[in-house]
Amino acid sequence: MARARSRIAGAISVFGELLITAGVVLGLFVAYSLWWTNVLADREASEQSDRMRDDWASSGPGELDTKDGIGFLHVPAMKNGEVLVKKGTDTTALNDGIAGYYTDPIKSALPWDDKGNFTLAAHRDGHGAKFHNIHKLREGDPIIFETKDTWYVYKVYKMLPKTSKYNVDVLRPVPEESGRKKPGRYITLTTCTPVYTSDYRYIVWGELERTQKVDAQRTPPAELR
Repeated sequence: MARARSRIAGAISVFGELLITAGVVLGLFVAYSLWWTNVLADREASEQSDRMRDDWASSGPGELDTKDGIGFLHVPAMKNGEVLVKKGTDTTALNDGIAGYYTDPIKSALPWDDKGNFTLAAHRDGHGAKFHNIHKLREGDPIIFETKDTWYVYKVYKMLPKTSKYNVDVLRPVPEESGRKKPGRYITLTTCTPVYTSDYRYIVWGELERTQKVDAQRTPPAELR
């Protein structure tokens, strides 16, 4: 009987050690996913951003969509610094710590288009987590997009904290779900929600308030000072 109890105690001890080991492994994986991928993504995004600014400095005037990106998103309420924006929203691209504009299921307009919806996506957790603080945006907050030649100043007018990941209507040229009925110059930010999941989408809509030409000193709009 004593021997049997000893065997059971030994088995329990081994099982406990296995649980501890599994917990350590899981903790390391979480640390990798939520911290180390941010480090790597921020490093890559910084390098890509430097390349694009170098391209701007060495090329003539114009707002062209190049392989290096089209500009930088600045959202003071999210406290995420400048975010490089490139074409496409596939996971591989967004893992570089950038934001991407949609090419499908509904093609995004670009800021310099006369009308349309400039639709963007970025990660909320891991891989740079550029839209982690999207929930801090409020009506009237500025969303600013910087190109080589122009600052585009949008103002938030509507938030949708939770919607289906399959809801593509939020990306339409006229985002009627936001309350708008007529063509305009809109911006839409999209990311996953709740935090640490990808079950639903969090949406923020803004509308262009004004543009400001970039001067020689690249003086930012008042909203960024």
